[in-house]
Amino acid sequence: MDSYDDILRRGFDEYREFVNPLIAQRAALAGEPIKLVRAEGGVLYDEHGHAVEDFHGTQAFGHRNPYIADAIRRYLDSDAPSWYPARVNPFAGRLAKRLCERAGHYDNAFFACTGSDAVEAALKLARALTKRPRLLGLEGAYHGCTFGSVSLMTKGYLRDPFAPFVEGAEHVPFGDVDALAKALAPGDVAAIVVEPIQGEGGVRELPAPFVEALCELTEKHGTLLVADEVQTALGRTGRGFLATASWPRRPDVVLLAKHLGGGITPISAMLTKRETFLRAYGDHFASGESHNTTMGFNALSCVAALAALDLLTDERIERVGRLGAKLKKGLSDTLARSPLFREARGAGFMQGVALNSPDHPWLSFEHFGFEDLGQKSIISPLVCHRLYRRGFFCFTCGHDWSLFRLQPRFDIPEEKLDAFVVAVGEELDYIEGLG
Repeated sequence: MDSYDDILRRGFDEYREFVNPLIAQRAALAGEPIKLVRAEGGVLYDEHGHAVEDFHGTQAFGHRNPYIADAIRRYLDSDAPSWYPARVNPFAGRLAKRLCERAGHYDNAFFACTGSDAVEAALKLARALTKRPRLLGLEGAYHGCTFGSVSLMTKGYLRDPFAPFVEGAEHVPFGDVDALAKALAPGDVAAIVVEPIQGEGGVRELPAPFVEALCELTEKHGTLLVADEVQTALGRTGRGFLATASWPRRPDVVLLAKHLGGGITPISAMLTKRETFLRAYGDHFASGESHNTTMGFNALSCVAALAALDLLTDERIERVGRLGAKLKKGLSDTLARSPLFREARGAGFMQGVALNSPDHPWLSFEHFGFEDLGQKSIISPLVCHRLYRRGFFCFTCGHDWSLFRLQPRFDIPEEKLDAFVVAVGEELDYIEGLG
């Protein structure tokens, strides 16, 4: 058996050689903390013992949360099967029950491994149910890396290389009620997939009038309303278990992933009504399995998700909302003095900091020889580069490089958030001083 010490010593270079040299090169050029060798107290540590606070969003309960790790360990010490050849997995049954009870409204669940898998499940459900050809997404969207997901996403490097896309996939301008009404009017749209708060699109929350129109018009035209809550669900916005629970109409389908597996195991879920599922797949036994995923219903991932739900108390979600509001105000107040600052966006522990590009001739990608990135803002990657040195792993929004996104762990100490606000202010002052 390979030793962990040897993997942690040689595996980073082996990743660069055998997996993806471009990712490794980008991380090295950006100065990202790469050689992270242990997790303790929810925090990462590099080979020199420097602590790194991860704001990426997959680790809502901190890296290697001991409660979730212990649940997995106890399961592995048992003799219970993980995969059931009949596909009737009791661990999936219990997780589905818990999720539906917690979310309310929904009473059917489908499990897969990634957020993209959940999006694909929703698109196939919509086509099987409605027999309609068209599928709608919003400009600025990000839904994953599979063909259906990519087809619904906004133009750019995350989508363009993979044309032609799924037939019938189209886009509606973000927040445009008139365009939405026009797109749905023919009555041939199977589903529209939306993020309550766009992540890669710049931490943009759907405007209330657009949400009202979504709920009304999709019901009127028989179009499935699919909420991609991969990033906003499970307490992330601090507004409740689901960000869409307060919408005028509950979405027909809600998608979950990210920290559902406690940050340790991969799992995603599609929640809907049993009636919806049976109308799509209930013709006979064979049609009931016409969409499936081999390992999506494995017991190990379900055990981790059940433990994560134990940790996701109402009190913890309330704390996310309270400290998220304080973080947003602290960023707005502290950074207001900087000409580089535009605004703090988002809710709870899903926030973004929007910045202006610096007015300096060599603070650009062209200056550093990256001509193909000439249309991209350098400001967010530059700020993130500075924050890595301060022990904060932030990241730039994929569709808008003038923003960086903040999705800290739910139990991050309040004083750590205060220190982060100070660090951002100091680094913006430093960058402004370069001019």
